[in-house]
Amino acid sequence: MKKTKLALIMGLSVGVFFTSCSSENDQVKDSGIVEQSSENPGLKPVPQEVVDAAAKLELNVEHIRYDNFYFPDGTSEVRLFIEEDVVMTEEQLFTLAKAKEEGLSGRQYSTNNLVSQGRNISIIGYTGGGGYGLSSKEQTALQWAVNNYNRLSGVSISFTLTFGTNYDDKDMVVYRNPNQSGSGGSAGFPSGGLPYKFVQIYGLSGYTTNVNEHVITHEIGHSVGFRHTDWFSRQSCGQNVNEGTAGVGANHLSGTPTGYDSTSLMLACFSSNEDGEFNSNDIRALQTMY
Repeated sequence: MKKTKLALIMGLSVGVFFTSCSSENDQVKDSGIVEQSSENPGLKPVPQEVVDAAAKLELNVEHIRYDNFYFPDGTSEVRLFIEEDVVMTEEQLFTLAKAKEEGLSGRQYSTNNLVSQGRNISIIGYTGGGGYGLSSKEQTALQWAVNNYNRLSGVSISFTLTFGTNYDDKDMVVYRNPNQSGSGGSAGFPSGGLPYKFVQIYGLSGYTTNVNEHVITHEIGHSVGFRHTDWFSRQSCGQNVNEGTAGVGANHLSGTPTGYDSTSLMLACFSSNEDGEFNSNDIRALQTMY
C-alpha cells in the first residue's frame, strides 16, 4: 500500500513550521531537506549558534539549511529548514531553545495551546491565481472536511466556510502550494486562542476527493491543536522515529490509545484509499479538547 507523509507545520506562539515530503516508489523520502554542502549551499551559511539552539531542542543538527517558505499570495521569506521537515525563523528557533532551557515541555497527542472554547472559526478556501487556488475537487474536499468537524456533537468549536481571495480577516485559509514537490499538506498549531492560519496542500490532483478530504481534515486538525497520533514512532510511514515535543507539547488525551492507532485520521502518513473520516478515537480526542 502506497503511503505518503502528511507534513506538520507548527505555529504555536513562536510559529514552528513543518513542511511536507514526496513519495519515491512505495517509500516516501523528504523533498528538499538535504545536508548543506558545496553542491547545495543553501541561501547562506548556517552559524554555530543556530546549530547549538537546534541541539537544545533535540533536533537533528546534521541537516540544517536556509530556504524559502511560500505564502498564498506567492510571496516568500527565508527560513531555516531543520531535520526531516522542521521549518522556522532564527528568532523562533532561539525562542524555543530558551523556552526549553526554562523547562517548558509536554508529552503525547495535543499541543499546549488550543483554540478558545466555543469559537466559530472563519475559514476560506483560496481561489486566486498563480497556481495557489484550490481546484474544484479540492474545494469539494474542503467542504467535506469542514463538515467532518461541524457534524460532531459535544465539540464546542465550529467552522464557517467561504471561498474567495480575501483572507486577511479570516481565521484560516486553505490553499495549494505549487512550489512544493510530493503529495500532502502542512499546517500549524494554535496561538492566542486562534487556530493556525495557513493550511497548505499540494500534489493531490491525482488522488480521489476522499483522499483530498483526508489531508485537509488532517491539516485543520493540526491548526486546532492535534499532534500526529503516531508522533512517537511515525509507524504509519514505516519508520521508527520520535518527532519529539518540538517545544509545543504532545499531551495525551484522556480516553484515547497511547499506542499505535492504525485507522486514526491524524497518522503522520496517509494511503491512497483513505475515506477522509475521523475514527472514534479522533472524535473522542476532539470532544476532550473542546
